[in-house]
Amino acid sequence: MPLTASRRLALLTGASLALLAGCGSAPDPAGGQASPGRVAVVASTNVYGDIVRHIGGDRVDVTSFISDPDQDPHSYEADPQDRLALSRAEVVVENGGGYDDFVGRMLQAGHNGSARVVDAVRISGKTAPPGGELNEHVWYDFPTVAKVADRTAAALAGADPAHARTFERNAAAFKAGLAPLEAGEARIRKEHAGEGIAITEPVPLYLTGASGLVNRTPPAFSEAVEEGDDVSPRVLRESLALFSGRKVQALVCNVQTSGPQTEKAEAAARAAGIPVVPVTETLPQGEDYLGWMTANVRALAGALGR
Repeated sequence: MPLTASRRLALLTGASLALLAGCGSAPDPAGGQASPGRVAVVASTNVYGDIVRHIGGDRVDVTSFISDPDQDPHSYEADPQDRLALSRAEVVVENGGGYDDFVGRMLQAGHNGSARVVDAVRISGKTAPPGGELNEHVWYDFPTVAKVADRTAAALAGADPAHARTFERNAAAFKAGLAPLEAGEARIRKEHAGEGIAITEPVPLYLTGASGLVNRTPPAFSEAVEEGDDVSPRVLRESLALFSGRKVQALVCNVQTSGPQTEKAEAAARAAGIPVVPVTETLPQGEDYLGWMTANVRALAGALGR
């Protein structure tokens, strides 16, 4: 899945974000070495690293393996510094579901048998549909993120029992920040349920599905883009016809993945006057999870409301 630099999404603030301000900006410690009295945490991506910081506050030191949008979790190769960080971690937070298998491989290789592991996909309870593939992008599913927050608080409490109440309160505050996001989905669902959208990859489907929108993209198109494969001429024609025939109300495009097929889809959407909603897989630099997802929800609502 070839990646290019991410398009920065606008950070939208609100009362729920102010409650948690400043939690997502601490730098990663070198080699996962925690400061005295802090819990050493490793997260597979900066998305989970930010969630951990919200919950752990100044009681954690977090190393996020992937924060550069040019890094592909599916093919990421851990280096010696990663292995060192993992060996020191008391808590490990991974996406699971095949998205960041390099973490599981390191754990299985015996780099750390005592760490408390938080696996987001396993916590979500989501499985592949009959005859289909699991959509592993569960950080776009807010109920799952709430569960991850609770499980992370419990893991941190296991590593630092003296501050268990702090972690529990921080998790509750973080989950309160998810409520406006779910309310935003509900508003979209009330006003646009059943309307069609197109995607370039399955990344946003938990968000769009919870918003009542119907993905009309040929599965072969989005699957090929996700795997970095060529799209057949027939599938490409079917996909582009969604825009020329105005069968969809928006194109939700993962801007971290770029190629001839996605560029043609975006050009076709714009030519037909159909809004393009950009999303990303990793957290844009300088933003936190809640602000990022607030921007995504509002961008989707704004595109459908045009």
